[in-house]
Amino acid sequence: MCDYRVPVALILASGSPRRSALLQELGLDPVVRPTNIDETPLPDEQPAAHVERLALAKGAACEAAEGDIVISADTIVTIDGDLLGKPTDDAHAATMLRQLAGRTHEVMTGVAVRAAGQTTSFVETTVVHFAELTDDDISWYISTGEPADKAGAYAMQGRGGAFVTSIEGSYDNVIGLPRFRLRTVLAEFL
Repeated sequence: MCDYRVPVALILASGSPRRSALLQELGLDPVVRPTNIDETPLPDEQPAAHVERLALAKGAACEAAEGDIVISADTIVTIDGDLLGKPTDDAHAATMLRQLAGRTHEVMTGVAVRAAGQTTSFVETTVVHFAELTDDDISWYISTGEPADKAGAYAMQGRGGAFVTSIEGSYDNVIGLPRFRLRTVLAEFL
């Protein structure tokens, strides 16, 4: 694993504790500086374009000194052309989980890295296969509180991982930050 030595501030334009933890596992200690942007999809906006646009907007909205490196990201779940962000309440979470049950969906994370007057962005996609879920499974899972702030109403790294039968692609991407691809981009700036 690379031992990054960052002479400038590395800023994470996200309040996600999962993204922060993933960066810390790389030996990085980001300054957490969440941004607040409108995440409403544009009319006819494709999922990949949506998450990349949001990652870029979050990075652009983040205050940083010259020389700092800003990492921003946004993650969505998509199935049947529907974008599944974070549920608004328990009923919405149950609806999402029923939609995912026994089916395959995609998790997309848009990532942007801004440094030295340049911005590089990309979208990582992981295919996730979900188990069949009973109403009792869904009720139990919602009662844990875990779905509340997760795209698609589940956390693969938590109890929701028990519903995932397999994935094709990056596990870290489903959590919210595809570290392998991010490392490649960061190497251009460090």
